[in-house]
Amino acid sequence: MTTKDLPRAATPTAPFGTDITWTNWGGNQSATPAFTVRPRNEQEALDAVRFAIREGLPVRAVGSGHSSSPLVQTGGVLMDMSGLSAITGTDKAGRRARALAGTTINAFGDPLWEQGLALGNQGDIDKQQIAGALATSTHGSGKHLGSFSSNLRWVKLINGYGDIVEIGEGQLRELRAAQVALGTLGVFLEVELAVEDSYYLQEQITYPTWEETTATWQADLDNNRHYSFLWCPENDSCELLDLPGAPGLSMANRSYTKRYNVASIQDEREISTVEGARLDRSYRIYPGGFTTQFHELEYFVRSEDGFAAVEAIQELIRSKYPEQKYPVEVRWVKADDAYMSQFQGRDSTVITLTTEPGTDYWQFFRDADAVLQEFEPRAHWGKIHFMTRSRLERLYPELDTFIQVRREFDPRGIFLNDHTRALVG
Repeated sequence: MTTKDLPRAATPTAPFGTDITWTNWGGNQSATPAFTVRPRNEQEALDAVRFAIREGLPVRAVGSGHSSSPLVQTGGVLMDMSGLSAITGTDKAGRRARALAGTTINAFGDPLWEQGLALGNQGDIDKQQIAGALATSTHGSGKHLGSFSSNLRWVKLINGYGDIVEIGEGQLRELRAAQVALGTLGVFLEVELAVEDSYYLQEQITYPTWEETTATWQADLDNNRHYSFLWCPENDSCELLDLPGAPGLSMANRSYTKRYNVASIQDEREISTVEGARLDRSYRIYPGGFTTQFHELEYFVRSEDGFAAVEAIQELIRSKYPEQKYPVEVRWVKADDAYMSQFQGRDSTVITLTTEPGTDYWQFFRDADAVLQEFEPRAHWGKIHFMTRSRLERLYPELDTFIQVRREFDPRGIFLNDHTRALVG
């Protein structure tokens, strides 16, 4: 379809507003688009994109607003996809599940479980919409577990021509671009994920000293389905993220350590809600319960560099930023093949730095970025970062392929904003 084939320009058919200011969850990003559109179905989403093309307006889709980076900002058409939310199909034998793009991660739990299925992994927060989680390669932790994006097997989207197109496993080049696309291929309408048979998890929370954490570093990675920890610089670090500290012990230079392993349950009366030792359905165990607003920088280094990188950040905090008391979260994610994935071609250690909104943390983040450069870090697309086009050219071997696919789907750059144009335009 060409621009001249589109219907005559008119205001979107979906509920819309003008000059409405949007602000993200963390409060550090905002925009006032010309139109904010809330499509209730596929046709209304299509009409909105075609309207934007006719009017020469850029388009960005927004999910739950959990990204701290400027991914959403636009002065054109902002599409709030929360009205497109539902599990649309499951395949028990093939271990697949389909969902509309605005479906939140926490909405997968019960419907999948009823079909004997479950997501293979989740992160600390489950309020994100699935399209946003895929766009930014959101993840959990586990040496042998990939991100949400690594499980994308099919997607239906609206491209820059105003057409609805599908990408499946028979189109690996396009699928690997779509798996982590930063919203630049088009507006996602529906996705299909690889999932797993349903499973229960046993939780184990411990509070080792840093010396004890390092002594069991590799064993913990090898012997647990999910392993992660939050290193605490000060005694009150845990409470900043609503986490319980070690009873009767100072948390300074200790780790809040999480181990989750598959457990066998014959009767759900065995489910336990004991704090630190819960036993429950997988999707009830994963969420960390973080409710307080925060801002984050999250970088990824090769797994073999993880220990040295974490200690470099610890030294930076001790020597220059002792006022930074938030825990440093450390996780692991398996390599994948998505062109713009943080995990493309390399198993990764994840280092997350958290700060309080309203405080002056920019120099801390810039210094952390500088300290980690020797480890060739990649950044979480949904968190604060300092990535540039030149860095991407060094760190992402398939960057050119991604840009080629992006231009094929959106030759006029309707789905770009200033932030993404500088990176992949």
